[in-house]
Amino acid sequence: MNNLKFYSALQALLAALLFGASAPLAKLFLGEIDPIPLASCLYLGSGIGLLLYRLVNRLKKGYTEAEAKIHINDVKWILGAVAAGGVAAPIVLMYSLRNTPASTASLLLNFECVATTLIAAVAFKEAIGKRIWFAIVFITSASSILTWDFSGEWGLSIGALGVLLACILWGMDNNFTRMISAKDPLIIVTIKGIGAGCVSLILANLAGSHFPDLKIIMGAMLLGFFSYGLSIVLFIFAMRHLGASRTSAFLGTAPFAGALLSFLLFQELPNTLFYAASLLMIVGAALIFGEEHEHKHIHHSFKHEHKHRHDDDHHNHDHLHRAGLEHSHEHTHETIEHSHGHTPDIHHRHVH
Repeated sequence: MNNLKFYSALQALLAALLFGASAPLAKLFLGEIDPIPLASCLYLGSGIGLLLYRLVNRLKKGYTEAEAKIHINDVKWILGAVAAGGVAAPIVLMYSLRNTPASTASLLLNFECVATTLIAAVAFKEAIGKRIWFAIVFITSASSILTWDFSGEWGLSIGALGVLLACILWGMDNNFTRMISAKDPLIIVTIKGIGAGCVSLILANLAGSHFPDLKIIMGAMLLGFFSYGLSIVLFIFAMRHLGASRTSAFLGTAPFAGALLSFLLFQELPNTLFYAASLLMIVGAALIFGEEHEHKHIHHSFKHEHKHRHDDDHHNHDHLHRAGLEHSHEHTHETIEHSHGHTPDIHHRHVH
């Protein structure tokens, strides 16, 4: 595994850790705040927190903008991600949970990883080999074991189908975000967070939900900043170099992180199933980490904009800029044919 892929895999795993921590930590707030206002605080915390972080960075002496800006052609993907993953999916899930057993819902939510991969392969022609499919099977199986409630009831109903629909919507969100992963993640997640948070806030007011005191609201927003905002930023960074399917497979380890944190917070001792799930997680992650994909391929001439440097194998265009300094501008890639190890990153989304 090259250093860039290894670093991206660590970003994906850290994103999973932060996102997985949201469930047990949010549980601490549920006694003080209703579900819809809590969702609003989490989303607004991610968007507003990243906006403040960006503003503080811009005030630093010597700050230079290296990330690519959002352009008019990117808006459709952002709006699609906000509508599908930030608004529609949570609403569909909220109504579906009314008529769905908790054990059923927990298991079906693992379908998001599969949905993301299927959409990436079918709609966006992302290259997915047998090794990655096996990794997804192992990680999804491990997540299913962790979320199975043997004391609960099982049943496939209209509500359960609604949970699957929510997963498909989140899969669409992941792939829409993949299309703009080369652009500034802070801007993308800020827009997604504030947009989805405002919609949830309106819904909470329409539903007459009770809002707690400021201390609880600020705590929930802080959780949203880390578990939703920073997590999704890392997820986008990882997608740049791994593609949607592989990054989502790593994100499938989130239930493991949540279960581990639950053990620490609520003094719940791990059972045999936890160790079995951990083994499956490790096997699935190892399959992705150890993936070697190399063949002769052609890069056809195309133009795009993203953060880059001039000392790699794909950015040797000429202009006045230091080779090792990261920067962003629109540039053209000339047609080239070569062979090297690669993943479905922003330069290798060719059809196999």
